[in-house]
Amino acid sequence: MKTALVLDTLKQALWTRRRDGARDLNRRSITPARDRIVHIDRVHRAARRRRVSGSAGAAGDAYDNALAESVIGLFKTELIEPREPWRTAEPVEPATLEYVDRFNNQRLYETCGDIPPAELETAHCRQNAALTEAGQTTN
Repeated sequence: MKTALVLDTLKQALWTRRRDGARDLNRRSITPARDRIVHIDRVHRAARRRRVSGSAGAAGDAYDNALAESVIGLFKTELIEPREPWRTAEPVEPATLEYVDRFNNQRLYETCGDIPPAELETAHCRQNAALTEAGQTTN
């Protein structure tokens, strides 16, 4: 994976959260820096500048990569393999964008209370902001 791609992904994730109402992602009231985790091997310094914590495991640690590997497996099984053969990389990009949007915003997850992950994250951020305004802290 190229460093530029990882950095662009990190920037996009932070931009999206700001667009959706997170006033300052570095403030504890929105999302504590120690709670934002991204798996980084090559972009450690760039992530630190953005106050995003690295993953807890060491590079190559299978336990640390379990979630990423699981999601990649779903992506391959649900999108890539059913549409094979892909003649070029060009159609993969828009198909991936549609897949990620559905995955985050439409797909219902039992462990999230049968709501999409994006809805759960929004509710979590609202709750943390309300607790902070009331003078309480969250973990």
